[in-house]
Amino acid sequence: MSDDRRPISRDDDGQARPPLSIVIPFHNEEESIPQLHEEIVRALAARHEPYEVLAIDDGSTDRTLAALEQVLEVDSRWSVVVLRRNFGQTAALSAGFDHARGQVIVTLDGDLQNDPADIPKLLELIKTVDLVSGWRADRKDPFVSRRFPSMLANWLISLTTGIRLHDYGCTLKAYRRDVVENLRLYGELHRFIPAIASWMGVSIAEVKTHHRPRQFGRSKYTISRTIRVVLDLITVKFFLSFMTKPIQIFGLLGVTIGAIGGALLLYLISLKLLMAQQIGGRPLLLLSVLLVLLGVQLVGMGLLGEMVARVYHEVHGKPIYMIKRIIRGQGERSGRDDPS
Repeated sequence: MSDDRRPISRDDDGQARPPLSIVIPFHNEEESIPQLHEEIVRALAARHEPYEVLAIDDGSTDRTLAALEQVLEVDSRWSVVVLRRNFGQTAALSAGFDHARGQVIVTLDGDLQNDPADIPKLLELIKTVDLVSGWRADRKDPFVSRRFPSMLANWLISLTTGIRLHDYGCTLKAYRRDVVENLRLYGELHRFIPAIASWMGVSIAEVKTHHRPRQFGRSKYTISRTIRVVLDLITVKFFLSFMTKPIQIFGLLGVTIGAIGGALLLYLISLKLLMAQQIGGRPLLLLSVLLVLLGVQLVGMGLLGEMVARVYHEVHGKPIYMIKRIIRGQGERSGRDDPS
Protein backbone atom coordinates (compact mmCIF):
# COMPACT_ATOMS: atom_id res chain seq x y z
CA MET A 1 0.00 0.00 0.00
CA SER A 2 3.03 2.25 0.38
CA ASP A 3 3.59 5.02 -2.18
CA ASP A 4 6.69 7.21 -1.81
CA ARG A 5 5.38 9.65 -4.44
CA ARG A 6 2.24 10.56 -2.53
CA PRO A 7 1.36 14.27 -2.36
CA ILE A 8 1.80 16.15 0.90
CA SER A 9 -1.51 16.38 2.74
CA ARG A 10 -2.46 19.95 3.63
CA ASP A 11 -5.06 21.77 5.74
CA ASP A 12 -7.68 24.05 4.23
CA ASP A 13 -5.34 26.99 4.88
CA GLY A 14 -2.57 25.33 2.87
CA GLN A 15 -0.37 24.30 5.79
CA ALA A 16 1.15 20.83 5.64
CA ARG A 17 -0.37 18.34 8.05
CA PRO A 18 1.95 16.69 10.56
CA PRO A 19 2.45 12.97 9.98
CA LEU A 20 1.10 12.16 13.44
CA SER A 21 -1.52 13.44 15.88
CA ILE A 22 -1.87 12.00 19.37
CA VAL A 23 -5.28 12.45 21.00
CA ILE A 24 -5.48 12.03 24.78
CA PRO A 25 -8.69 12.52 26.80
CA PHE A 26 -8.15 13.66 30.39
CA HIS A 27 -10.59 13.75 33.27
CA ASN A 28 -9.04 14.55 36.67
CA GLU A 29 -5.59 13.20 35.76
CA GLU A 30 -3.44 16.11 36.96
CA GLU A 31 -0.75 13.93 38.57
CA SER A 32 -0.07 11.83 35.48
CA ILE A 33 0.41 14.68 32.98
CA PRO A 34 4.11 15.59 33.57
CA GLN A 35 5.22 11.95 33.36
CA LEU A 36 3.03 11.29 30.33
CA HIS A 37 4.56 14.27 28.53
CA GLU A 38 8.08 13.00 29.20
CA GLU A 39 7.24 9.48 28.05
CA ILE A 40 5.70 10.69 24.77
CA VAL A 41 8.78 12.80 24.01
CA ARG A 42 11.04 9.86 24.77
CA ALA A 43 8.95 7.39 22.74
CA LEU A 44 8.95 9.53 19.58
CA ALA A 45 12.45 11.02 19.80
CA ALA A 46 13.95 8.43 17.46
CA ARG A 47 11.42 9.06 14.67
CA HIS A 48 12.64 12.62 13.92
CA GLU A 49 9.24 13.52 12.48
CA PRO A 50 6.83 16.31 13.44
CA TYR A 51 3.85 15.43 15.57
CA GLU A 52 1.15 17.13 17.59
CA VAL A 53 -0.56 16.19 20.83
CA LEU A 54 -4.18 17.16 21.44
CA ALA A 55 -5.08 16.97 25.11
CA ILE A 56 -8.85 16.96 25.67
CA ASP A 57 -9.80 18.25 29.12
CA ASP A 58 -13.14 16.52 29.60
CA GLY A 59 -14.61 18.73 32.31
CA SER A 60 -11.93 18.08 34.93
CA THR A 61 -12.55 19.47 38.40
CA ASP A 62 -8.98 19.22 39.68
CA ARG A 63 -5.81 20.95 38.39
CA THR A 64 -5.69 19.00 35.13
CA LEU A 65 -6.02 22.15 33.02
CA ALA A 66 -3.29 23.92 34.99
CA ALA A 67 -0.98 20.93 34.52
CA LEU A 68 -1.68 20.91 30.79
CA GLU A 69 -0.96 24.63 30.56
CA GLN A 70 2.42 24.01 32.16
CA VAL A 71 3.19 21.51 29.42
CA LEU A 72 2.17 24.06 26.79
CA GLU A 73 4.78 26.47 28.15
CA VAL A 74 7.60 24.04 27.40
CA ASP A 75 6.30 22.09 24.40
CA SER A 76 4.63 23.89 21.49
CA ARG A 77 3.56 20.58 19.96
CA TRP A 78 0.81 20.26 22.55
CA SER A 79 -2.63 21.82 22.28
CA VAL A 80 -5.52 21.66 24.73
CA VAL A 81 -9.22 21.39 23.89
CA VAL A 82 -11.25 22.26 26.98
CA LEU A 83 -14.79 20.90 27.08
CA ARG A 84 -17.40 22.82 29.06
CA ARG A 85 -18.30 19.81 31.21
CA ASN A 86 -17.64 16.10 31.51
CA PHE A 87 -19.18 14.68 28.32
CA GLY A 88 -17.48 11.28 28.55
CA GLN A 89 -14.68 9.52 26.72
CA THR A 90 -16.58 9.08 23.46
CA ALA A 91 -17.24 12.82 23.17
CA ALA A 92 -13.67 13.66 24.19
CA LEU A 93 -12.23 11.38 21.51
CA SER A 94 -14.64 12.78 18.95
CA ALA A 95 -13.48 16.32 19.80
CA GLY A 96 -9.89 15.18 19.36
CA PHE A 97 -10.65 13.60 15.98
CA ASP A 98 -12.36 16.79 14.82
CA HIS A 99 -9.33 18.95 15.69
CA ALA A 100 -6.49 16.56 14.84
CA ARG A 101 -4.47 17.53 11.78
CA GLY A 102 -2.28 14.46 11.48
CA GLN A 103 -2.30 11.97 8.64
CA VAL A 104 -2.29 9.24 11.30
CA ILE A 105 -4.15 9.67 14.62
CA VAL A 106 -3.12 7.73 17.72
CA THR A 107 -5.31 7.67 20.83
CA LEU A 108 -4.30 6.70 24.35
CA ASP A 109 -5.53 7.17 27.90
CA GLY A 110 -4.19 9.91 30.12
CA ASP A 111 -3.86 7.75 33.24
CA LEU A 112 -0.43 6.24 32.32
CA GLN A 113 -1.83 2.71 32.05
CA ASN A 114 -1.19 2.79 28.29
CA ASP A 115 2.55 2.89 27.54
CA PRO A 116 3.58 5.60 24.99
CA ALA A 117 6.60 3.43 24.17
CA ASP A 118 4.16 1.25 22.19
CA ILE A 119 3.26 4.08 19.79
CA PRO A 120 6.12 3.33 17.32
CA LYS A 121 4.90 -0.27 17.16
CA LEU A 122 1.44 0.92 16.08
CA LEU A 123 2.89 3.39 13.59
CA GLU A 124 4.90 0.66 11.92
CA LEU A 125 1.83 -1.54 11.51
CA ILE A 126 -0.45 1.28 10.31
CA LYS A 127 1.64 1.42 7.12
CA THR A 128 -0.09 -1.73 5.90
CA VAL A 129 -3.59 -1.45 7.44
CA ASP A 130 -6.18 1.22 8.16
CA LEU A 131 -6.66 0.72 11.90
CA VAL A 132 -4.41 -0.80 14.56
CA SER A 133 -5.96 -1.77 17.90
CA GLY A 134 -3.93 -2.33 21.05
CA TRP A 135 -4.29 -5.54 23.00
CA ARG A 136 -3.55 -5.40 26.74
CA ALA A 137 -2.48 -9.04 26.85
CA ASP A 138 -1.04 -8.78 30.37
CA ARG A 139 -3.58 -6.44 31.89
CA LYS A 140 -2.82 -4.97 35.30
CA ASP A 141 -6.36 -4.57 36.61
CA PRO A 142 -8.37 -6.51 39.22
CA PHE A 143 -9.71 -9.73 37.71
CA VAL A 144 -13.23 -9.81 39.17
CA SER A 145 -14.17 -6.15 38.78
CA ARG A 146 -12.36 -5.32 35.53
CA ARG A 147 -10.70 -8.12 33.59
CA PHE A 148 -13.45 -10.75 33.75
CA PRO A 149 -16.27 -8.38 32.68
CA SER A 150 -13.97 -7.10 29.93
CA MET A 151 -13.31 -10.64 28.69
CA LEU A 152 -17.04 -11.31 28.49
CA ALA A 153 -17.68 -7.99 26.75
CA ASN A 154 -14.91 -8.59 24.19
CA TRP A 155 -16.29 -12.07 23.45
CA LEU A 156 -19.85 -10.76 23.10
CA ILE A 157 -18.85 -7.80 20.90
CA SER A 158 -16.71 -10.02 18.66
CA LEU A 159 -19.52 -12.57 18.34
CA THR A 160 -22.18 -9.94 17.63
CA THR A 161 -20.26 -7.73 15.21
CA GLY A 162 -18.12 -10.38 13.52
CA ILE A 163 -14.95 -8.30 14.10
CA ARG A 164 -12.89 -10.51 16.38
CA LEU A 165 -10.55 -8.60 18.68
CA HIS A 166 -9.11 -9.57 22.05
CA ASP A 167 -9.44 -6.09 23.56
CA TYR A 168 -12.07 -3.66 22.31
CA GLY A 169 -11.66 -1.49 25.42
CA CYS A 170 -8.00 -0.57 24.88
CA THR A 171 -7.83 3.15 24.06
CA LEU A 172 -4.37 2.81 22.51
CA LYS A 173 -5.19 2.66 18.80
CA ALA A 174 -3.88 4.11 15.54
CA TYR A 175 -6.09 5.27 12.69
CA ARG A 176 -5.56 6.53 9.19
CA ARG A 177 -7.04 9.96 8.80
CA ASP A 178 -9.83 9.01 6.40
CA VAL A 179 -11.11 6.47 8.91
CA VAL A 180 -11.73 9.00 11.70
CA GLU A 181 -13.04 11.61 9.27
CA ASN A 182 -16.02 9.36 8.57
CA LEU A 183 -16.73 8.33 12.17
CA ARG A 184 -19.78 9.70 13.96
CA LEU A 185 -19.56 8.84 17.64
CA TYR A 186 -22.03 9.28 20.49
CA GLY A 187 -23.09 7.48 23.66
CA GLU A 188 -20.36 4.99 24.68
CA LEU A 189 -19.47 4.03 21.12
CA HIS A 190 -15.72 4.69 21.37
CA ARG A 191 -15.07 1.06 22.33
CA PHE A 192 -16.92 -0.09 19.18
CA ILE A 193 -14.86 1.99 16.74
CA PRO A 194 -13.26 -1.06 15.04
CA ALA A 195 -16.70 -2.57 14.48
CA ILE A 196 -18.17 0.73 13.26
CA ALA A 197 -15.18 1.31 10.97
CA SER A 198 -15.62 -2.18 9.53
CA TRP A 199 -18.70 -0.85 7.71
CA MET A 200 -16.28 1.23 5.61
CA GLY A 201 -14.37 -1.89 4.65
CA VAL A 202 -11.23 -0.89 6.55
CA SER A 203 -8.46 -3.35 7.30
CA ILE A 204 -7.86 -3.92 11.03
CA ALA A 205 -4.88 -5.36 12.88
CA GLU A 206 -4.32 -6.03 16.58
CA VAL A 207 -0.99 -5.77 18.37
CA LYS A 208 0.02 -6.63 21.92
CA THR A 209 0.80 -3.58 24.05
CA HIS A 210 2.04 -3.00 27.56
CA HIS A 211 -0.42 -2.25 30.32
CA ARG A 212 0.60 -0.75 33.63
CA PRO A 213 -1.05 -0.52 37.05
CA ARG A 214 -2.81 2.73 37.78
CA GLN A 215 -0.46 5.09 39.63
CA PHE A 216 -2.71 8.07 40.31
CA GLY A 217 -6.38 8.84 40.69
CA ARG A 218 -9.13 6.27 40.52
CA SER A 219 -10.86 4.30 37.81
CA LYS A 220 -13.98 5.77 36.19
CA TYR A 221 -15.37 2.28 35.59
CA THR A 222 -18.70 1.41 37.24
CA ILE A 223 -21.14 -1.49 36.83
CA SER A 224 -23.59 0.86 35.08
CA ARG A 225 -21.01 1.23 32.34
CA THR A 226 -21.33 -2.48 31.58
CA ILE A 227 -25.08 -2.07 31.12
CA ARG A 228 -24.51 0.87 28.75
CA VAL A 229 -22.05 -1.22 26.76
CA VAL A 230 -24.69 -3.91 26.21
CA LEU A 231 -27.26 -1.34 25.11
CA ASP A 232 -24.78 0.33 22.76
CA LEU A 233 -23.88 -3.07 21.35
CA ILE A 234 -27.51 -3.52 20.29
CA THR A 235 -27.35 -0.11 18.60
CA VAL A 236 -24.09 -0.93 16.83
CA LYS A 237 -25.40 -4.28 15.60
CA PHE A 238 -28.53 -2.65 14.23
CA PHE A 239 -26.65 0.08 12.40
CA LEU A 240 -24.03 -2.29 11.02
CA SER A 241 -26.64 -4.67 9.65
CA PHE A 242 -29.71 -2.56 8.89
CA MET A 243 -28.73 1.13 8.79
CA THR A 244 -29.64 1.45 5.11
CA LYS A 245 -32.36 -1.23 5.08
CA PRO A 246 -34.49 -1.02 8.27
CA ILE A 247 -37.47 -2.60 6.50
CA GLN A 248 -35.58 -5.88 6.39
CA ILE A 249 -35.59 -6.28 10.18
CA PHE A 250 -38.85 -4.55 11.09
CA GLY A 251 -40.64 -5.92 8.04
CA LEU A 252 -39.42 -9.45 8.67
CA LEU A 253 -40.50 -9.33 12.32
CA GLY A 254 -43.80 -7.74 11.37
CA VAL A 255 -44.63 -10.26 8.67
CA THR A 256 -43.64 -13.18 10.90
CA ILE A 257 -45.64 -12.00 13.90
CA GLY A 258 -48.58 -10.95 11.72
CA ALA A 259 -48.57 -14.33 9.97
CA ILE A 260 -48.72 -16.14 13.32
CA GLY A 261 -51.61 -13.93 14.42
CA GLY A 262 -53.38 -14.46 11.10
CA ALA A 263 -52.98 -18.22 11.34
CA LEU A 264 -54.48 -18.18 14.83
CA LEU A 265 -57.40 -16.10 13.58
CA LEU A 266 -58.05 -18.54 10.73
CA TYR A 267 -57.99 -21.40 13.22
CA LEU A 268 -60.53 -19.69 15.46
CA ILE A 269 -62.74 -18.76 12.50
CA SER A 270 -62.71 -22.36 11.33
CA LEU A 271 -63.81 -23.45 14.80
CA LYS A 272 -66.64 -20.94 14.67
CA LEU A 273 -67.86 -21.77 11.16
CA LEU A 274 -67.23 -25.49 10.95
CA MET A 275 -67.75 -26.64 14.53
CA ALA A 276 -70.10 -23.91 15.81
CA GLN A 277 -67.87 -23.25 18.81
CA GLN A 278 -67.92 -19.97 20.73
CA ILE A 279 -64.65 -18.07 20.34
CA GLY A 280 -65.57 -14.64 21.67
CA GLY A 281 -64.31 -15.19 25.21
CA ARG A 282 -61.16 -17.08 24.36
CA PRO A 283 -57.81 -15.46 25.31
CA LEU A 284 -56.42 -16.92 22.06
CA LEU A 285 -58.65 -14.52 20.11
CA LEU A 286 -57.21 -11.51 21.90
CA LEU A 287 -53.68 -12.84 21.36
CA SER A 288 -54.23 -13.37 17.64
CA VAL A 289 -55.66 -9.87 17.16
CA LEU A 290 -52.75 -8.40 19.15
CA LEU A 291 -50.20 -10.24 17.00
CA VAL A 292 -51.81 -9.04 13.78
CA LEU A 293 -51.86 -5.43 14.99
CA LEU A 294 -48.26 -5.70 16.20
CA GLY A 295 -47.22 -7.10 12.84
CA VAL A 296 -48.84 -4.19 11.02
CA GLN A 297 -47.13 -1.71 13.35
CA LEU A 298 -43.70 -3.29 12.82
CA VAL A 299 -44.06 -3.18 9.05
CA GLY A 300 -45.13 0.45 9.36
CA MET A 301 -42.04 1.17 11.51
CA GLY A 302 -39.88 -0.44 8.84
CA LEU A 303 -41.37 1.79 6.15
CA LEU A 304 -40.86 4.87 8.31
CA GLY A 305 -37.29 3.74 8.94
CA GLU A 306 -36.73 3.48 5.18
CA MET A 307 -38.00 7.04 4.75
CA VAL A 308 -35.73 8.33 7.53
CA ALA A 309 -32.72 6.50 6.04
CA ARG A 310 -33.36 8.06 2.65
CA VAL A 311 -33.73 11.54 4.15
CA TYR A 312 -30.48 11.04 6.06
CA HIS A 313 -28.49 9.92 3.04
CA GLU A 314 -30.07 12.06 0.33
CA VAL A 315 -30.80 15.39 2.02
CA HIS A 316 -27.50 15.46 3.92
CA GLY A 317 -25.51 13.95 1.08
CA LYS A 318 -24.35 10.99 3.18
CA PRO A 319 -22.85 8.22 1.04
CA ILE A 320 -23.82 4.58 1.48
CA TYR A 321 -20.32 3.51 0.49
CA MET A 322 -16.69 4.53 1.11
CA ILE A 323 -14.13 4.83 -1.69
CA LYS A 324 -10.59 3.72 -0.91
CA ARG A 325 -9.05 5.10 -4.11
CA ILE A 326 -9.87 5.70 -7.78
CA ILE A 327 -7.60 4.34 -10.48
CA ARG A 328 -7.80 6.30 -13.72
CA GLY A 329 -6.26 5.86 -17.15
CA GLN A 330 -2.54 6.48 -17.69
CA GLY A 331 -1.83 5.47 -14.09
CA GLU A 332 -3.39 8.60 -12.54
CA ARG A 333 -4.72 7.91 -9.06
CA SER A 334 -7.09 9.75 -6.78
CA GLY A 335 -7.07 9.04 -3.06
CA ARG A 336 -4.34 8.02 -0.71
CA ASP A 337 -2.60 4.79 0.12
CA ASP A 338 -0.16 5.44 2.91
CA PRO A 339 -0.40 8.61 5.00
CA SER A 340 2.16 7.49 7.55
